[in-house]
Amino acid sequence: MMFENKLVALVNKEIEVGVAMNAIAHMTVGLGASVGKESLQLDDYQDKDAHIYPHISQIPFIILQGKSNEIRKAVHAARENALHYGVFLNTMTGGTYLEQLERTHSTHEDQLVYYGAVLFGPWDLVSQLTKRFSLYRG
Repeated sequence: MMFENKLVALVNKEIEVGVAMNAIAHMTVGLGASVGKESLQLDDYQDKDAHIYPHISQIPFIILQGKSNEIRKAVHAARENALHYGVFLNTMTGGTYLEQLERTHSTHEDQLVYYGAVLFGPWDLVSQLTKRFSLYRG
């Protein structure tokens, strides 16, 4: 089955696994809110006992790894191509969310460390932007 859109997470290979999982969770929640259930092709699964497991995407979710600067370039390309994307940065950890907002606001973009990004959009375009990344190894 070929999908119209592709969903990819790019994770900074230089961060710890727990930090990476936190980044993926935050980025994906935000992306899901902006993209919506229909575009993500979410289905409810049901087991034989009628228990529901809601909102599982039909679309494969590919997790790749790279360096902060490689992720930055992919995010810039996503912006230029009007793709849906989410980002998680080094300034988004530690302290309260208000402190994180202020820390991000007071940091120039070229000084930010990209912990990760999620990209969603046309399959071929997302594939082109992420082809230099390797599978996440944790």
